[in-house]
Amino acid sequence: MTTERFEVARQIAAPPSAVFDILTRPDGHVQIDSSGMLQSAEGDPVRAVGDTFVVHMDRESLNDLPMGKYDVTVIITEFEQDSVIEWTISGEIQPPIKHLYGYRLQPSDTGTEVVSYYDWSEIEGRYRDMDIFPIIPESALRATLGILARTVAQRPS
Repeated sequence: MTTERFEVARQIAAPPSAVFDILTRPDGHVQIDSSGMLQSAEGDPVRAVGDTFVVHMDRESLNDLPMGKYDVTVIITEFEQDSVIEWTISGEIQPPIKHLYGYRLQPSDTGTEVVSYYDWSEIEGRYRDMDIFPIIPESALRATLGILARTVAQRPS
């Protein structure tokens, strides 16, 4: 049986509010991306379920599909201030694939335990049959958490 969800965790030496601030900003997603696909972003920081922003992507970073450069709209599907942020995307491929990305934050003795997850359990059969999932490997989630820790540490307090 193949797993349809990855979860990885890391302690980050910063309060949940500092970590969450990066995760709510479109440019924050670009700054911490380890895949190389996220090139730039437009939009306001998100504050609620249903909020959106646009990310300019470059699939050549993965070298798996000949999509080149394209845009996706990030749609927030779960939001709890300083605690949970989750999203799906809509873009060139329609109907939307319905894969989910997210973070859960929990205060800890050393700052914040951050759990990053990627869930593709709800994708439709036509996408499942493409045999490209997971698009992002578990190692990329771990690397993104490392970049997130570095990014938070470099921000003024």
